[in-house]
Amino acid sequence: MEANEQGRSARKHQAIREAATQVFMAKGYAGTSMDDIAKLAAVSKQTVYKHFADKEKLFAEIVLATTDRIDAMIDLVADIPAEAASLDENLARLARRFVATLTQPQVLQLRRLVIANAEAFPDLGTAWYEQGFERVLDTLAGTFRRLTEEGLLHIDDPLLAANHFAGLLLWIPVNKAMFTGSPQHTEADLDHYAAAGVRAFLAAYR
Repeated sequence: MEANEQGRSARKHQAIREAATQVFMAKGYAGTSMDDIAKLAAVSKQTVYKHFADKEKLFAEIVLATTDRIDAMIDLVADIPAEAASLDENLARLARRFVATLTQPQVLQLRRLVIANAEAFPDLGTAWYEQGFERVLDTLAGTFRRLTEEGLLHIDDPLLAANHFAGLLLWIPVNKAMFTGSPQHTEADLDHYAAAGVRAFLAAYR
């Protein structure tokens, strides 16, 4: 009986998180009520409060839970072979996956949501950045340091180079999405940004 009860509780917890994610994305933090979340999750408002003390704690949990998805990107960034003959191809493959992952509609929506509430919840915004994008940049910096040690790249400041690489890929599609409210790019655009970004990066650092 106890195991069944724990299973039901876990399912309700997950249902509340999924509902909260949808409502926060659609209405923003200020426009979301616990009633909205309870209705979408098909539970009572009392049940929502039983699992989450208040709206702020629920918001923090659903935001920080998304940083777990970055693990696959960390593995990809860390796994570039030190092979001179295939460096262009390997960086191009990384760039395409990188820009595709970080321009997904839900990622862009969440980015906008965190930025919109950065003044109200600065610690949450900092934690989301550090546990997500900053981890990717640190890993990418380590990879560029290794490729420099192997003689494939010439980089004095690997972390700055990692930021340059990300900026070359993301500046256009992310800024367009932030200012217009939704993704404006096509798959062909992402191919172009990835290829052009790698060419510019290698022109500077090879």
